[in-house]
Amino acid sequence: MMPKVARLLVVDDEPFNLEIIAEHLDGAGYELVTANDGQEAWDLLQNAGEDEFDALILDRMMPRMDGLTLLKRVKQEARFRQVPVIMQTAAASKEQVMEGIQNGAYYYLTKPFDGEVLATIVRAALADRAGWKDLTRSAQRDTQLFALMVEGRFQFRTLEDARGLAQLLANACPEPAGVSLGLLELLVNAVEHGNLGITTKEKSRLLHQGLWEKDVARRLELPENAQKWAEVSFRRDSDAVRFTIRDQGDGFDWKAFQEFDPARAFEPNGRGIALARQLCFADLEYLGNGSELRFSVSVSQG
Repeated sequence: MMPKVARLLVVDDEPFNLEIIAEHLDGAGYELVTANDGQEAWDLLQNAGEDEFDALILDRMMPRMDGLTLLKRVKQEARFRQVPVIMQTAAASKEQVMEGIQNGAYYYLTKPFDGEVLATIVRAALADRAGWKDLTRSAQRDTQLFALMVEGRFQFRTLEDARGLAQLLANACPEPAGVSLGLLELLVNAVEHGNLGITTKEKSRLLHQGLWEKDVARRLELPENAQKWAEVSFRRDSDAVRFTIRDQGDGFDWKAFQEFDPARAFEPNGRGIALARQLCFADLEYLGNGSELRFSVSVSQG
């Protein structure tokens, strides 16, 4: 079976801007569907299935229905909740960016934007979308079986290990599809930033170059990292499933990443911890230098 071509809905009331986006993404293999304002886009979405669009690129300022109103409507629909939204705007004040982030726009572009930056942000959004879909499908399997698990401890080392564990452990929780997304962010963080010491700035550069996963694999084979493992444990009690993740790294300035920082809204990374907290782990807490964190999921949620 041929892989599905990524389909993007691009919404802007300026035809020139639509042409510029199409030109920048030409040759990337995407299928672009355009709408001239938020109302036209919303009308298209009303007849769309949950897998019809892989990402939305929205202008913020538009007639009839602006991008923020459209964003709110999209995120209120369960079938579109995991579709990544990239907000492109000339309105880039801290307050405006935070308003978009709080309503679900985790990716931002400031007009005028560079074509390579647009391509990188789109790749990052589509990679997240693909990962979320894989986790959702896996979380739908074996839910009843893993809901019987009471306690467990696992070691992991690679990104592939982290993805598999996120799928597995989410099934010990109510609403595993959502929990798996938050777990994935935190488990990957333990590998890349924890054990391998990749900084947020370094990851941003690697993502722009399309080399992130390749560089993670390279670093895992270095002698100083060959024996490094991270660990995740969980325990179910009467009111919650409680998780602990530990890595063997030197720690990091975790306080800077607990909440969404508007300054990072224009980068393809740096939002994982805040995203996990917002999705499902409100009590997420890093200990000491940041090499250990604890969080829980209520067994009565939903």
